[in-house]
Amino acid sequence: MTMDGGTSAEVRRLRLHVRGAVQGVGFRPYVYGLATRYRLGGFVANDPHGVVIEVEGERAAEFITALPLEKPPLARIDDISVHAVGTLASERFCIRASEQGRVSTRIVADAATCKECLRELFDPNSRFYRYPFVNCTHCGPRYTIAERLPYDRPVTAMKGFAMCRACADDYADPGSRRFHAEAIACPACGPRLSHEIADVASAIADGKIVAIKGLGGYQLLCNARDDDVVRRLRQRKQRDRKPFAVMVGAVDAVADIADADSTELALLKSSPRPIVLMRSRHQLAPAIAPELSRLGVMLPVAPLHHLIFDELNTAHARSGESWAIVATSANPGGEPLLIDNREAERRLAGIADLIVTHDRDIVTRADDSVAAVVLGRTQFVRRARGYVPEPVRLARSVPAILAVGGALKSTVTVTRGDEAFVSQHIGDLDTAEGVRFFEEAVAHLLSTLDVEPVAIAHDLHPNMASTRFAEASGKPLIAVQHHHAHAAAVMAEHGVVGPVLALVLDGFGHGSDGGNWGGELLACDGARFRRLGHLAPMKMPGGDRAAREPWRMGASALHGLGRGDEIATRFGARPQASRLSALLDQPGVPTTTSAGRLFDAAAGLLGLCPLQSYEGEAAMKLEALVRNPRIARDGWIIESGELSLAPLFERLATGSIDPVEGAELFHGTFAAACIDWIGRAARATGITTVALSGGCFLNAVLSDEIARGCNAAGLSPLPPRQMPPNDGGLSLGQAWIAALTLLEQQDLKGTA
Repeated sequence: MTMDGGTSAEVRRLRLHVRGAVQGVGFRPYVYGLATRYRLGGFVANDPHGVVIEVEGERAAEFITALPLEKPPLARIDDISVHAVGTLASERFCIRASEQGRVSTRIVADAATCKECLRELFDPNSRFYRYPFVNCTHCGPRYTIAERLPYDRPVTAMKGFAMCRACADDYADPGSRRFHAEAIACPACGPRLSHEIADVASAIADGKIVAIKGLGGYQLLCNARDDDVVRRLRQRKQRDRKPFAVMVGAVDAVADIADADSTELALLKSSPRPIVLMRSRHQLAPAIAPELSRLGVMLPVAPLHHLIFDELNTAHARSGESWAIVATSANPGGEPLLIDNREAERRLAGIADLIVTHDRDIVTRADDSVAAVVLGRTQFVRRARGYVPEPVRLARSVPAILAVGGALKSTVTVTRGDEAFVSQHIGDLDTAEGVRFFEEAVAHLLSTLDVEPVAIAHDLHPNMASTRFAEASGKPLIAVQHHHAHAAAVMAEHGVVGPVLALVLDGFGHGSDGGNWGGELLACDGARFRRLGHLAPMKMPGGDRAAREPWRMGASALHGLGRGDEIATRFGARPQASRLSALLDQPGVPTTTSAGRLFDAAAGLLGLCPLQSYEGEAAMKLEALVRNPRIARDGWIIESGELSLAPLFERLATGSIDPVEGAELFHGTFAAACIDWIGRAARATGITTVALSGGCFLNAVLSDEIARGCNAAGLSPLPPRQMPPNDGGLSLGQAWIAALTLLEQQDLKGTA
């Protein structure tokens, strides 16, 4: 908190500027109530920078002290500046209309239904009884219904719903929980569902697939205990084996389907309501998460979800079993989440047996967030609804940058001052619909934040849709190497400029030398990096096809061990196996240093997953087998910065190791090898801080083992916390590097 304009004894009227997430969270009514308590005159209003307050009275100092301590639950205060203004005025305290101008504030993320609204939802005496859109200043939609800032009803999806007398009275009543709640509505004046809740619950109970319009887009629901309907959903959605998330009606029901610790349950119950990965008890339909050890579980997010479970539990009670329903994004064929009613009715007609719409628009689509607990802390798999657009606070103020991410699990980032705003999960940019969503996300984020970027950061790969978008912008461009961006994302969220070591383990990234990188040991300092080492290159027979068919990487491992003549015997069930050894002998076969392909090779040798139906399937199945990681002490070789697991693969290739032992040996040995690798680099460079990033760090076993090993070796690991370690965090790293690049250029000009 900063104070200008004289001592407290000289102050007669004070002006406060409050910056942070203070719009759309009940902050103005909170200030009104606080000022009234201390019998102060003045006003409060939204302005482009946050909230402006003027107070006068004998107890103004007490008001200022209490202001950050008693704030609403969804509010986030970054800074409060205070200075003296004018002379005494006789006005009472009031809420003024929003002040317009260039925006530098932000809006908070959507929040799950609060306890008070939930109580009203099931109270027959409440006018919100069984109303699917009940909300207040502490919960409900925010980011997904906001068109721009300042956050006022006329610039939200609620602008077409005129408040009834009762809602208008609540909105104007300082004593109401809905005082200036912009999304306020009731059955008399608000949005309406297209179907009765009883029809939705009956359809689910009867084994049908139901599409509902959620907070950030359409979801598909069905009975998670009915294997037939889950398989039917897979067939209709064209989603072969990728796991589905499951929703349960209450925390008590989690124990029926998963083993969760207190930290996982706390994350599950938090206001963002993410999907939380926890150890499955395998009590649901086998088709939910085939051959995986972890299950994605979530609680009801919106009133509609609570009403569906209430109806299921009363009209369709199951003896000895709690209801669990599949809750998955309604995006046919991996396309972006559907949000438009007409498009949903057209596109989902062949997937859902019942489509439930409503007449409140979704302005910005947002998938459910997915997270896990690793080393006692939250780790994101996908960051979207409930967390976006909460910014990452940077170590310093930087130029305005737009960073456009990569090609998979895409996000974009916009910097403004000392904040970096990372978009919701956009997804893969391999379809026209995906690219359109990407362009929508860029436009919405720039518009909402009122930012005009001075440069655009993009991946080094020349053929990505995001790179082509950057090139067509006409803005100055800054290309950032993929794994450098991974490392920089972790550095940015930890407020570190460098120097640091970075262990980046992922599937693929375009290297500075034009090669296929993916298992990299870097030294990063400011906007620069050096490649200290990499995983031993492996051949990829069939190129990108090898990433979809792990048996090919298993064959490559055999060939690399000088045992190519065993390929036909080991993989004889594959039509191409007999020709693969000869192919691997030929020059020009693509090579990779990818850690992801290392997992595929291990899975291929152990016969776990010959073909992948979704990215990372082989690695996830390998991880699912691990209970106690084992270390083969002679399982790796490090020469000239290159890490090879050839000795380990000799053991995995014997054919005498069962998959469980092989999976435990692979995880334990790979982690130990990485710690040895990092330790040698630390001794050579004197750098002891280590950024850990890349999609392979979604593997909880590997992430846990490497972080613990670093600590034991006297190193300081920096794991990803605010962003996913996969390509979902790539744009943040690009933005940080681009910003540091521009700052260094400015410094050079200043000294010239």
